[in-house]
Amino acid sequence: MSDFYGEETVEITDARGLTPRDYYDILRGIWCAETCAPRMRAQWSPENPTKGQCSITAFLMQDIFGGKVYGIPLGDGNYHCFNVVGECVFDLTGGQFGTKKLNYDDCCEQSRQVHFAREEKRLRYEMLKSKLEKQLL
Repeated sequence: MSDFYGEETVEITDARGLTPRDYYDILRGIWCAETCAPRMRAQWSPENPTKGQCSITAFLMQDIFGGKVYGIPLGDGNYHCFNVVGECVFDLTGGQFGTKKLNYDDCCEQSRQVHFAREEKRLRYEMLKSKLEKQLL
């Protein structure tokens, strides 16, 4: 059983030689209520650390690995974000949905500018990025 979607097939590394699996392991110790989307904070817990972390995590992984960020429509006007780098599709935060199957096909590309137009989201992204940078020192 994998911890995140695409774990078994993602075969990319960054300049440090780290993989999405390595980043998932690091981020598990960094994700927190403060980096969670405000509308989901009541449901965030250390047992479900990926809750409300999708867009900021996906854009952070885009900074590291390149590629594009796509979104799965959730039916409430929101999107669940994930990464596509070449042929590799991975979603470090899909575990927040438990056993619910997500459809990663035919999703629309997500814009950093649109997501980060919301200051609270940009600030959460910057917090997550800063925490990750400290871990990598």
